[in-house]
Amino acid sequence: MDIKLQQVSYAYSMGTPFEKRALFDVDLEIPSKTYQAIIGHTGSGKSTILQHFNGLLKPSKGEVHIGERVIVAGKKAKELKPIRQKVGIVFQFPEHQLFEETVLKDIMFGPMNFGVSPEEAEQRARDLVGLVGLPNSVLEKSPFDLSGGQMRRVAIAGVLALQPEVIVLDEPTAGLDPRGQREIMDMFYQLHKEQGLTTILVTHSMEDAARYADNLAIMHEGRCVLTGAPRDIFADAKTLESYRLELPRIIKFQHKVEKLMDKKLSKICLTEEELALEISHSVKRESDEQ
Repeated sequence: MDIKLQQVSYAYSMGTPFEKRALFDVDLEIPSKTYQAIIGHTGSGKSTILQHFNGLLKPSKGEVHIGERVIVAGKKAKELKPIRQKVGIVFQFPEHQLFEETVLKDIMFGPMNFGVSPEEAEQRARDLVGLVGLPNSVLEKSPFDLSGGQMRRVAIAGVLALQPEVIVLDEPTAGLDPRGQREIMDMFYQLHKEQGLTTILVTHSMEDAARYADNLAIMHEGRCVLTGAPRDIFADAKTLESYRLELPRIIKFQHKVEKLMDKKLSKICLTEEELALEISHSVKRESDEQ
């Protein structure tokens, strides 16, 4: 499912003395089945923009295209429920939204709220629990008896049970240790590939944006100031710095390696694996030339 924002602006408490503009004339296109990262410093507009992707917020100006549906500023949006079924949002700390007495009931709640039969909702829950890396035995447990990481996986399964075409991830690794962060991000990437999802990652993590995303969009002071491929955007450290952003750690490390080798590698490397391979190739080429 494609998502497109055209000249979208948004103001909180619009028309009151407390009006605060959060977005200014944002243009952004997210093609179907791509992995889009939206990055920016705190207060850049990331959290506001993500709530436009399924109609939680409606633009003060401009248009939001979600598949075939269009939400236009100043016009009443009709039937947003189907959009919210197709666009699932995993908010920060989604485990805080768990409330049912068992994991099974919690995962079933969303689909049943959208009219899915109890039998179908239960089958989805049983299929998904393994997909998010949990044993079937958790289904009959209280979600509040699980670890924090397990609770997050249950909450994610609840979003996936809606069978969305688009999944929006709002800082999905917040509060997890490094191992848990990598496991969750790898899981989402696998789901993205296997299920053909359009995935939108809203994050301050340059590392996650570099490793997983096909495209980047940089938000700065409520504006979308730059879009492009990660390799292209992370090649320009000065521009990133002007938007109060830093290079991913792996690219900083690459620059140190290049200084020690006194030569540039053939490309910007976005992952540790890619850098190791590129260094190996560079050493081999130098050895062959000698």
